[in-house]
Amino acid sequence: MIGSALCNALIDLGDHVVGLSRNPEKAGQAQPAVEWHAWESTKERPPTEALEGADAVIHLAGEPINQRWNDKVKDRIARSRVKSTKNMAQAIMASDNPPSVFLSGSAIGFYGDRGDDLLYEDSEAGDDFLADVVVKWEAAADMVTNPGVRVAKIRTGHVLDPNGGLLGELLTPFKMGVGGPIASGKQYMSWIHRDDEVGVLLWALENEAAKGPVNATAPNPVTNKEFAKKLGKAVNRPSFMPIPGFALDVIRGPEFGKVLREGQRVYPKLAIDNGYEFKQPDLAGALANLLR
Repeated sequence: MIGSALCNALIDLGDHVVGLSRNPEKAGQAQPAVEWHAWESTKERPPTEALEGADAVIHLAGEPINQRWNDKVKDRIARSRVKSTKNMAQAIMASDNPPSVFLSGSAIGFYGDRGDDLLYEDSEAGDDFLADVVVKWEAAADMVTNPGVRVAKIRTGHVLDPNGGLLGELLTPFKMGVGGPIASGKQYMSWIHRDDEVGVLLWALENEAAKGPVNATAPNPVTNKEFAKKLGKAVNRPSFMPIPGFALDVIRGPEFGKVLREGQRVYPKLAIDNGYEFKQPDLAGALANLLR
């Protein structure tokens, strides 16, 4: 979802985009302007010819976490991030002509469940499964130690896009009038409009201050209860039917159900302090823009 939007933005800017995919033929049908190469990201380094001459590398691969967890799923979640990033980092380090910028995907799951604490890029890591995965994910990106390569780890929040992700999943029940907060609704949700997710990535490509962790979230995180209220208003439907915690455990399993009841209140300090201006800083405006 993010990669497709980013490819379109780069092409619009006149860049030549090289894509890596498990299925380059299918990817080429969706985005024929991209030069596609095959890559099994957890099994091998990317093809040398794909990286040759690249000014920048952006790595966004990762198994979706929004599913019922078991040991096999958790292993896929971890390997798709950590092992694939190690393979990419090793390829960059082995390159005779490495890129000047490496943007590696990351996530606000780094912070764990932190209640009402306002979290910046220098806040400490959490201590749950997802936090552990993100710590190892970012460590894999830091294997790129070439002094000529600037490394930024983009800690992304909930990317709002009606065609997928969190918002795509919530639209149907909310339009039916059966949407509402999750459990208590007190947990914070750090969200970002798809255009600002792409905007932060483009800003990080060009801005020397984008180094190390970069929070990619809107500057106004909201509680889950507030998110439900504003989404209900955006689709002109009631939004007062909470999803009980035990229902989450039944539907998604107890481990991921617990994650859904937790949250992070994240602020994009590095981007804002260094000149990035959010197109959609407030949730009501972002939802109106996406659902108009």
